[in-house]
Amino acid sequence: MLKIIKDNVSSLRAPSKEVELPLTKKDKDLLFAMWNHLKESQNEDFRQKHPSVREGIGLAAPQVGVNKKMLVVHIPLDEEKGEYITHLLVNPKIVSSSVKECFLQAGEGCLSVEKEHPGYVYRPYRIRVEAYDALKDEKVLIKAIGFEAIALQHEMDHLQGILFYDHINKKDPYQKKDGAVAI
Repeated sequence: MLKIIKDNVSSLRAPSKEVELPLTKKDKDLLFAMWNHLKESQNEDFRQKHPSVREGIGLAAPQVGVNKKMLVVHIPLDEEKGEYITHLLVNPKIVSSSVKECFLQAGEGCLSVEKEHPGYVYRPYRIRVEAYDALKDEKVLIKAIGFEAIALQHEMDHLQGILFYDHINKKDPYQKKDGAVAI
């Protein structure tokens, strides 16, 4: 398992650098290690044997001490059928986003953040992301909506040194925005 950097470490707030393509073996190995970390974290038997491991669906390279623009998202859709949304992205960029916003009713969490930060994080409901996907070994255009869009934006924030709680309204953490989709 990878060592996850916590939010009190200054490197987590530093912007990440672009990654040169083609990927080096070291960068590719890191992306696949991050993916493996997420898969293991989602395995209940594994977590019972390793109680310090927290379940996650996304991980950005800065969270493992590497300030490069790389992230992994592994979202279970139907675990019994082995259906997941999986992206191993390098140099991701949001190229368009909706005006309509969404938020997680339960609030966002993060493997790098131990302390609770109650409140809503509003993000565009629909985004398009251009990136190189190491799993597909090609440049991709991802059209994401809802939960997938939130996960991608959360991880892409890490590449800019931004944490989810930076988005929470400090005066009114549970402020309701008209037209925002609750997920």
